[in-house]
Amino acid sequence: MNDQRVLSIDCGTQSLRALVFDATGRLTHRRKVEYAPYVSERPGWAEQDPEVWWTALVDAVRGLLSDDPAALDGVAGVALTTQRDSMICLDQDARAVRPAILWLDARKAPRPYRPDFLTAAGLGIIGMTEALARTQESGKCSWIRVNQPEIWDGTRAYVQVSGFLTARLTGRFADSVASQIGHIPFDYRRQRWAPASHRNAKMFPVEPDKLPELVRPGGELGRITDAASRATGIPAGLPLIAAGSDKGCETLGMGVVDPGMASLSFGTTATVQTTSPRYLEPLRFMPSYPAPVPGGFNPEVEIFRGYWMITWFKSQFAYQEVSEAMKRGLAPEVLLNELLESTPPGGHGLVMQPYWTAGLKTPAAKGAVIGFGDVHERAHLYRAIIEGLAYGLKDGLDKIERASGKRVGLLAVSGGASQSDQICQISADVFDLPIVRGKTWETSGLGAAMCAAAGLGWYPSVRDASLAMSGRSTQFEPDPANARLYRELYRRVYKRMYKALSPLYEAIRDITGYPEKPQ
Repeated sequence: MNDQRVLSIDCGTQSLRALVFDATGRLTHRRKVEYAPYVSERPGWAEQDPEVWWTALVDAVRGLLSDDPAALDGVAGVALTTQRDSMICLDQDARAVRPAILWLDARKAPRPYRPDFLTAAGLGIIGMTEALARTQESGKCSWIRVNQPEIWDGTRAYVQVSGFLTARLTGRFADSVASQIGHIPFDYRRQRWAPASHRNAKMFPVEPDKLPELVRPGGELGRITDAASRATGIPAGLPLIAAGSDKGCETLGMGVVDPGMASLSFGTTATVQTTSPRYLEPLRFMPSYPAPVPGGFNPEVEIFRGYWMITWFKSQFAYQEVSEAMKRGLAPEVLLNELLESTPPGGHGLVMQPYWTAGLKTPAAKGAVIGFGDVHERAHLYRAIIEGLAYGLKDGLDKIERASGKRVGLLAVSGGASQSDQICQISADVFDLPIVRGKTWETSGLGAAMCAAAGLGWYPSVRDASLAMSGRSTQFEPDPANARLYRELYRRVYKRMYKALSPLYEAIRDITGYPEKPQ
């Protein structure tokens, strides 16, 4: 085991990385290939040619071998982790019959499922009528079935990105249970394809013979074929081990394997997620996702436009910092961190609610910033954004704790914005909990490697692999005075904002027609 390693492939929206880890979780080789995140033929559409991902995989692995011809020596297995809910129609030869429809695509599909009278009445009582309708409108399978029936008829397999790359590497239409997250006919409670009578099968109709075979994390999906080996340079016959989605593997890679610890992802979509041995719903009717820990669940609450808001702030308000950073050869975020240091905790009462994109449970919600005064400048607005995202994630953690009945005592952070010490410290103060940062930024790839390590028999279980291979580089302790201030702002201001502003959000929606209501 000491001389053996694992090749992880991490395929995201904007780049693919080929990563080699040893049995201790040490990253020994890395190659990144970037690409345009999507093509948009019409407003709101987001599509990608799946060949972009396959070509990136080939180039990344070949790049590893170009950097070091011995990069794959001792590699005993391969694992995949990919973006969630980006769906692909494949033919019998694993060729895409149309571009993939990505997770951020906003087109609307017709609703195939209409609940009966009693069900509809019950949904209305608990405020889920619109959420059910909006969820169905995001069904990519329904849009294709209605608008491109000939494409659907020619589809042999309807798969996630992980399922596509698995088919290309092994020749099998198979995928990990823990990668099945999205608008698909999946039974999240039982972690299997939903039977015809299940509501998800009615909302997202896909014929059973078009769905891939499901394999538990740590199980073997197949073997690298001769054709895939010739294309990529990965040795033929190596096992491809089932892992999980990018967020789930990120949680696993940070060593979060029980409800006493939670993972914060400071990415484009900000999430708070933990690992639970039982199924639970932090938001009613929003499922816990299948975890890379076999049989486990990842309860999650997300802020869709999360730390994308740093990019928004840069483009709208930070010309000065961006220009100065270019002159000094620095990343703009370095100077944005200086904005955080120049303002006090709480920003003299400026509080932000991060609903730049409405959620299923808050369909009329808008973003809001309250508390402006003549003392406030751009720096205060930036701090309000960072603090508001932390408040939003704390609210999500509160919901997870209520549903699980377990208190979280430690947070692990990953994602692009986690590279900022200032953002991590503010978050530790808002949560009033210690936050640890991992020993590598490649936590999703590391989580996939942990699944492979268990599958190869290096560790008794995926959980054991996570505990042995995860590591920490930095720990941020909450400042007691700052935590007291944030606790009051969170309890007395942030938690009351949505209820106070909700009637105004509904009025804006009625007047302007945005966000659009389901048909």
